[in-house]
Amino acid sequence: MAPTRLASKPLGVNENLNGMLGHGITTRSKQLASLKMHKDSLKVPNKRKADSPLKDLTAKRAAFGDITNAFNKSSAPQDKDKIMAVKKVTVESKMLPTVKTIKPQTATLNGKTSKAKQLQRVATSALETVQKHFAKDPPKPVATRAQNGILKNIEKKDKQISKEQNQSQNSVKSSKSDVSGEPSLYMSALENIRSSDTTKEECKVISEKLDKVNLDDTANRSLDEETETPHKPPPGVADFDTENWNDPLQVSHYAMDIFNYLKGRERLFPIDDYLKRMNGITSWMRALLVDWMVEVQESFELNHETLYLAVKLVDLFLTRSTKTLPEKDHISKEELQLLGASALFIASKFDERIPPLVDDFLYICDGAYTLSQLLKMEMKILRVVDYDLGIPLSYRFLRRYARCARVSMPTLTLARFVLEQGLLEYALTPRSDSKLAAAALYLALRMKSLGSWTPTLQYYTGYTLEEILPIALEQNAALHKKPKSAISTVRNKYSHTIFFEVAKIPLVEDSVLTS
Repeated sequence: MAPTRLASKPLGVNENLNGMLGHGITTRSKQLASLKMHKDSLKVPNKRKADSPLKDLTAKRAAFGDITNAFNKSSAPQDKDKIMAVKKVTVESKMLPTVKTIKPQTATLNGKTSKAKQLQRVATSALETVQKHFAKDPPKPVATRAQNGILKNIEKKDKQISKEQNQSQNSVKSSKSDVSGEPSLYMSALENIRSSDTTKEECKVISEKLDKVNLDDTANRSLDEETETPHKPPPGVADFDTENWNDPLQVSHYAMDIFNYLKGRERLFPIDDYLKRMNGITSWMRALLVDWMVEVQESFELNHETLYLAVKLVDLFLTRSTKTLPEKDHISKEELQLLGASALFIASKFDERIPPLVDDFLYICDGAYTLSQLLKMEMKILRVVDYDLGIPLSYRFLRRYARCARVSMPTLTLARFVLEQGLLEYALTPRSDSKLAAAALYLALRMKSLGSWTPTLQYYTGYTLEEILPIALEQNAALHKKPKSAISTVRNKYSHTIFFEVAKIPLVEDSVLTS
């Protein structure tokens, strides 16, 4: 059984009868019993009255016309063969100074006169009386919820009448609109327009306006109806998006536009040679910081997108802060790790489903910084980057290019190793992320002897071999550098079997790339 509920005081008119009389705990069984009593009362027309016997005990809802409906405990069902009093309808309105009460009428229930007919006749008489009352100076009352509720019950009874009584039913509905002062709340837009209210001139004006409306919806048709991609590849290039057109997870309808949009946004996040404007910070210190961030990404099992965004935030912050802030406010080498931790914290909240807690980032810094310092640095980064975290990342471009070229997972992992090792290189920071991804994939293909730059890669990346070759040579030079134990996290990471040990693949000379 559901937990009990304590009725509040004063009780409203919508509470059940047991709750109103008992002012105590209302259980589900009591609610069901009162609901059954309410349904039984609807079967007998004289059992429910508009005047509440608890008028002084319950608070009325003035916003709905000051009408209270409740059960009359003293009105018990009588024998069917006896005369029964018909329910009394009371209509009140905030705009009426007086209350019009209809005198109760009596009717004998026999085989010829049904309950529905009796209720219809009484309702018609009541509505006609109210209409006569408003004949001289009809006001404009507001239709209340209770009025609509009473009249809706009448409509339900009318539906049970035979087809011969349809004319009288229509008269009841028309008189209902006169009483409420406005059409029914459930009336459609077409039903709301009466033929007598609309002249021929108005119909002509409406027709002319409709003729001017452009009903051609071909430009806004559903994407499910499209059968062709808006970007048609040249001859000899496989249409990767068309093959996955019906897969909503591939978003093939938007894929080309999405990555073209990301390529267009790259110019909004330029990174220059910011170290020349800083004192005490070198490219070696930056490499140590990025290597530590890679280790944090492994320890917390973060997404690779989180790592790339965090490194991008570090470079972007240092680029913009050294341009706008005075030299005394520049980041010192003691705050460099705080900058990296705060950037990872922001990137985790942007990309991770369950980001690590702020205490975790304080822990990995070995207690070097306080909570206040980390939060202040977080706010400082967000202000400098203008809260724009939708930065194009080389890792996202690489995944797209590899999928379109249908390369294997070991080849893609090798390209990731080339790209991630390039994060340590300060000379590659000003490069375009989309070009970095294309060059890394090209270098991986050449290292595994899987061919050169194909027309398919040229179409989906938007770059020719001549455009990405300089970057590929820089990435190859970074791989040829002598490994240093202080910044060996990336090499150790991709030497594991889970990454197909791609860091152990033999390197190639520059002559192989240019051939």
